[in-house]
Amino acid sequence: MKWFSIEGITTEIKRVRWPKQKDLVHDSVTVIIFTVAFGVFFVVAEALVAVFLKAIGI
Repeated sequence: MKWFSIEGITTEIKRVRWPKQKDLVHDSVTVIIFTVAFGVFFVVAEALVAVFLKAIGI
């Protein structure tokens, strides 16, 4: 279990390909945009269902 030591952990951390700042910002903005879009979609869908249910008397 050599990898389960401080030396092994630091070696593994050095092997990780950390994202560049440009990639990180691009991916974060993409996630935020999709999250907002899905949130808006579900709010609109819920409102439409509520209107439909109210129209049929439920």
